[in-house]
Amino acid sequence: MKAFPKPLTPEEEKEYLQKYRDGDQEAKKILIERNLRLVAHVARKYQGCEEDPDDLISIGTIGLIKAVTTFDSTKNSRLGTYAAKCIDNELLMLLRSRRKISREVSLYDPIGTDKEGNEISLLDIIEGEAVDVAGQMDLKTDTERLKSLLFQVLTERERQVLILRYGIGGAREMTQREIASVCGISRSYVSRIEKGALKKLRAGFGLT
Repeated sequence: MKAFPKPLTPEEEKEYLQKYRDGDQEAKKILIERNLRLVAHVARKYQGCEEDPDDLISIGTIGLIKAVTTFDSTKNSRLGTYAAKCIDNELLMLLRSRRKISREVSLYDPIGTDKEGNEISLLDIIEGEAVDVAGQMDLKTDTERLKSLLFQVLTERERQVLILRYGIGGAREMTQREIASVCGISRSYVSRIEKGALKKLRAGFGLT
């Protein structure tokens, strides 16, 4: 297991939770970082499910972010107990999604609808109008290449935004405004991150 920051003591946790409630976004960052060890601990029990360990950590981290964002100390005694449930829920959704489709997420899988109500796929997002990516490589190659590019060319923040925005890996699709709330950043910043990440993916596929 990779090295993670030391967990917060109960006293430190209370201090940073209070700071976060008072609007301190740096406190939120610390609460997330110092609980990453918990993500690895929960994800470890799913490593026999043929899932990539990095995917498990990424999806589990989404659960941790949601936990920090929604934690209510008046209803829950410790953040760690609540966060473990949120992390577990995200990983279970991933596995249920995998079992449901019985294959990896494909570029051709529907990820939502456009303003006219037409179903769109991730391929519709990343391909250029004049480029036939499907004609250049088969589906398996596309899928493997996209999976690699997500971790090779994107930053952790960019990957997180795309996972939440398009429901990759079984995560719930979110609007830019919802992502902004979860990540503690502005909606316009989410939009810039999304556009930059998609531009990197297009470049990875040889698109302009």
